Amino acid sequence: MRTLLFLFMSGAGLVAAPNVLFIVSDDQRPDTIRALGNAVIETPNLDRLVARGTAFTRAYAGYPICHVSRAQMLTGTHAFKALPKYPGSGIDPKLTTLAGTFQKAGYHTCYTGKWHNDGHPMQRGYTTTSGLYSSGGGKGITQPETDDRGRPLTGYRGWTFKDADNKPELDKGVGLQADNSRHIADGAIGGIQNAPEGKPWYVHVNFAFPHDPRQWPEGMKNRYDPAKVPLPANFAAKHPFDHGNIDGRDEQLLPVPRTETAVREELALYYAMITDLDAQVGRILDALPSPDDTIVLFTSDQGLALGSHGLLGKQNCYEHSIRSPLIVCGPGLPKNRRSAALVTLHDLFPTLCGLCGIDIPGSVTGKSLAPLLRGEVEAVHDVVTGMFTDTQRMICDARWKLIVYPQAGREQLFDLQDDPHELRDLSTDPARRGRLEQMRERLTAWRLANGDPLR
Repeated sequence: MRTLLFLFMSGAGLVAAPNVLFIVSDDQRPDTIRALGNAVIETPNLDRLVARGTAFTRAYAGYPICHVSRAQMLTGTHAFKALPKYPGSGIDPKLTTLAGTFQKAGYHTCYTGKWHNDGHPMQRGYTTTSGLYSSGGGKGITQPETDDRGRPLTGYRGWTFKDADNKPELDKGVGLQADNSRHIADGAIGGIQNAPEGKPWYVHVNFAFPHDPRQWPEGMKNRYDPAKVPLPANFAAKHPFDHGNIDGRDEQLLPVPRTETAVREELALYYAMITDLDAQVGRILDALPSPDDTIVLFTSDQGLALGSHGLLGKQNCYEHSIRSPLIVCGPGLPKNRRSAALVTLHDLFPTLCGLCGIDIPGSVTGKSLAPLLRGEVEAVHDVVTGMFTDTQRMICDARWKLIVYPQAGREQLFDLQDDPHELRDLSTDPARRGRLEQMRERLTAWRLANGDPLR
C-alpha cells in the first residue's frame, strides 16, 4: 500500500489525504444502472460502487452537451461563467480549475481519456496525461462514412489517442473504435500505477462511451436482444415542436418518425456499450492500490433521449437528458445509500475539496455535497437550473419543473412527483397558473443574477 504523507484536519482529527478517482462516462442516461432499478442492463461494477457509497438520484448536468458540461465540472461553476463566449468551447482562463486546485494542494494530478475542451489537460492543472483521447492526429486517414448498419458515422472523426508527448498513437485507431473504453482504462490504470510515491494522487478518467457512433464493443456482438429491451416509458415517434435542436446531428442518427424497432435496436447497442464501460471501470477499481484510502466518484456529463419524447440527442431539458448518474464513495462516507437531494455536476469540484480538506477557490459557485454525504444537512439546493443555447431554459425544485423555449414561444410545466416521465404538460392548466408564475419568477431572478446573455 502506498504511504500517504499528506495530512489534513477532518472531523476525526489529523488524517491522511485520500486519493481521488473521478470517473465520467459520456451520454449515459441516469436510468442505466441495474442497482438503481434497471432490471435489463448488466452493470456489476457500477452496482458495487452503489453498494459502497451514496447514489444521487437527482443530479443535474446544467447544460446537456459534452464540452459545456465538462467545463462546468472543471471550473465548479455554471456555463455563463465558465465559458465567457457562451456557449463557445473556451474555458475562462481566469478561473481556477479542479485539477489545478488539487495540484496546488500537493496532489499528483493525471488526466485520462476524452478531452473535449480547449487547450490541453496540462494547461488546466494536470501534471501528466495517460491514455489521452482528443481531436486531431488522424488527418489524411480515411474513415468509414457509415457503420455496419449503414448509419452515418459523424462523431469523433479524426480523434486519436495521444502519448505523454501528445503524439498520436495510430495503432489504437482513428475515431471512436470498439475498444475505446479498454484503451482509456489502460491509461487510467497506468496513471494510478505510475503515480509518485509519498503523495496523494487525483486521477480524472473521461470515457467516450456510450456516445455515438454506437458499435458493438469487442466480444459483445448482440449482447442484448432488442426485442427484450423495453422502450422508455415516454417513448414517442416525434417531438411535438422544435425544442432548439430538432435538426441537430444527434437527431439525424435515426429517421423521423422514430419506430419502436429502430429505437429498441439502438438501446440494445447502447446498453452493450455501457456494459463494456462497466467492465473497464471494474478493471480500474481492481487496480486501486489502497481502496480504503480512495474517494471514487462516478458520473456522466449528461444523459440522452434515445427515443424519449421522440428525441435521440441530449440537447434538451427533460429528465432523461439533463440528469446524470452520480455515485460518491470514500473513506468514512455512508454505504449503500440513496439521496433524492437536488445536486448539480458543478457541485463536484467543491465536494472533492471538502472531502479532501482543500480550500474551495473563490471562483467556484457550486455547493459542496460533503455535508450532505455526512448526513449533516438534508439539502444544499432548493432549486437547480438548466439551459441550452438561446433556445431552452429550465428550473426545477423538489417537485416542479418549468422549461421555457424562448425561440419557440413555448413553456412546459411538469409535476415530477406525479409525472416523473414528463408526459403531462400543465402549463395551460388554470389550476396551475400560480405555480407557473412562481417558477417563471424564480427562473428570471436566477438568470439575471448569473449573467444569462439571453434577453
